[in-house]
Amino acid sequence: MTATWQIVVHGRVQGVGYRAACVVEARRLGLAGWVRNRRDGTVEAVAQGEVAQLLALCEWMRQGPRGAQVSSCDVDKAWEADAPLNGFEQRASV
Repeated sequence: MTATWQIVVHGRVQGVGYRAACVVEARRLGLAGWVRNRRDGTVEAVAQGEVAQLLALCEWMRQGPRGAQVSSCDVDKAWEADAPLNGFEQRASV
């Protein structure tokens, strides 16, 4: 079953290569979507794909890349995309 989840990661997650590493991991898992920094210091991702792969991405995001210190990870499993997502990209900060 295909789903779209929004994931917001809190902690020391900016300035440590988190977004670039997230893109690599999401693509490895075959997910579509995007990741970006937010002004409040969090990292936000929207990922679309099979639930098993989304769960794997969430597990990875709870750890992050070397240098990250994740304090919490919020997952919105009811997030609705306007249209199917293609590829996985790093977006500009908001």
